[in-house]
Amino acid sequence: MSSQRVPRPGPNLRSRSVLAGQAAAAASEVEHWLAPDPDPDAAAFFDVDNTIMQGASIYHFARGLHQRDFFTTGDIVKAAWQQVYFRLAGVEDPEHIAKARSSALAFIAGHDVSELEEIGEQIFDEHMAHKIWPGTRALAQQHLDAGQRVWLVTAAPIEIAAVIARRLGLTGALGTVAEHVDGTYTGELVGELLHGEGKAVAVRAIADREGLDLERCYAYSDSSNDLPMLSLVGHPCAINPDPRLRAHARAQGWDVRDYRTGRKVALAGTRAAGVAVAGAAAWQAVRTLRRSR
Repeated sequence: MSSQRVPRPGPNLRSRSVLAGQAAAAASEVEHWLAPDPDPDAAAFFDVDNTIMQGASIYHFARGLHQRDFFTTGDIVKAAWQQVYFRLAGVEDPEHIAKARSSALAFIAGHDVSELEEIGEQIFDEHMAHKIWPGTRALAQQHLDAGQRVWLVTAAPIEIAAVIARRLGLTGALGTVAEHVDGTYTGELVGELLHGEGKAVAVRAIADREGLDLERCYAYSDSSNDLPMLSLVGHPCAINPDPRLRAHARAQGWDVRDYRTGRKVALAGTRAAGVAVAGAAAWQAVRTLRRSR
């Protein structure tokens, strides 16, 4: 006696579509309820170099530009010396930083803004992502989770700062503005570097525009040059501080956090030893860059 197979019913596509729609709506509702309530009166302002990121962001950016033939190996040697000085001294010298960043801006003269924006994304992945301090990144996320806006405030070019802010999921960035005409960089600055008192002016302008209560705001930096910005808010915090900022923070009862290791060893050497280390590091940087080409 032969037996016939009973055909199985095909999938109910309409039912599955309904189920998919209901699942999507439910997930959206969960995300809505998990989202923090906005805190419109408070925000956090973070310096970048040695606060959010290890070392100087402009140096990491310069390495990426060098690999793309924006300038010569001789130019990157100078940048390496500047980076070594920054890491050994742990203090921002305004004149030193101004020369370094003005030189870097000169290298982009004649290039399109859109070109630098695209390259900036690539350089972040290559040279910057692994330099982010996990501890400072966690602090920024705590503010976001509390519904507060988080801004980067840096003397670095705004193009660099904007990439870092975007990739870390922050609100935005304030940085030094490079002049451009018809979408092409001139190699000049608009005004001066966003440094020292300029950062405090920028933060106050954002507070006025966004309706922030500065007494409820937070500011984070490693440098005593940022005392005007730190003193402007109700909750200042010294991150990886230079000696002057550390002393000031302790005297004022500010929060101090240090995510570095071996800092005392680096600072305890003699000036001659520092020069020797700087020379070796600069030469190693050149060798590394030559191998990468």
